[in-house]
Amino acid sequence: MFDRNASRKDREAARIDNGEGREPVTGTVHGVRPPGRMWVPRSRGAVSGILLIVLGLWGALIPFVGPYFSFSFVPDQAWTWTSGRGWLEVLPGVVTAIGGILLLFSANRAVASFGAWLAVIGGAWFIVGPTLAPVLHLGEAGAPSATEPAMRAVQQLAFFEGLGAVILFLGSAAIGRLSLRSHRDVVRAQRQVENENGPTGVGTAPPTA
Repeated sequence: MFDRNASRKDREAARIDNGEGREPVTGTVHGVRPPGRMWVPRSRGAVSGILLIVLGLWGALIPFVGPYFSFSFVPDQAWTWTSGRGWLEVLPGVVTAIGGILLLFSANRAVASFGAWLAVIGGAWFIVGPTLAPVLHLGEAGAPSATEPAMRAVQQLAFFEGLGAVILFLGSAAIGRLSLRSHRDVVRAQRQVENENGPTGVGTAPPTA
C-alpha cells in the first residue's frame, strides 16, 4: 500500500517537473512587487472629480462674472475684489477645484482621499462661511442683487448654501468609494503588474460567498 502511494507521488512529481498538470500558483512570485494597497483606479473618482472642478470654478468665478447677466451679490460690479468675496467664495472655490483635480488624476488612494477631503472642507465653508464671517472679521458676503424673493433665494443657494451642499455630498460620496478595496481593484492591480512585468504567475483565488 505504501509502495503504491509512493509510486503515485513519484509519477505526479515527474509530471509536474515535465510541465504537465501544473496548477496555477497563488501568491507572489519572487522578484515581482505585489500590487500596493494604496492603488486605486482613476475611474473611481473621475465623475466626482470633474463635477467638483466645475462647481469649484463656479463658486470662485460667479461673483466676478455674475453681474454681466444680472446674477450677483452686492456690490453688483464685475471683477470687483472684496475681502468677503476672497474669503467666502474664491478661497473655498479654489480649494474645491484643487480637490477635484487630485481626485480626478491621482491613482493613489491617499492622495485621492485627500482631494475628496479638500472638497468636503470647501463645501462646508460655502455653507458656514457667511455666518462665521462677521465673527471672524472676514468681510461681508453681501446680499443678492435681485428684487424678487424667488430669485433672491435662487441666488443665495447658487452662491453659498446650495452650492456647498452639492460639493459636500460629492466629496463625502468620493470618500466612501475610496475607503473600499473591492475584488475588482485587486484583479485590476494584478493585471497591471502582469502587463508591466510579463506573466507573473500570480493567481487569484475565486471569490468566496
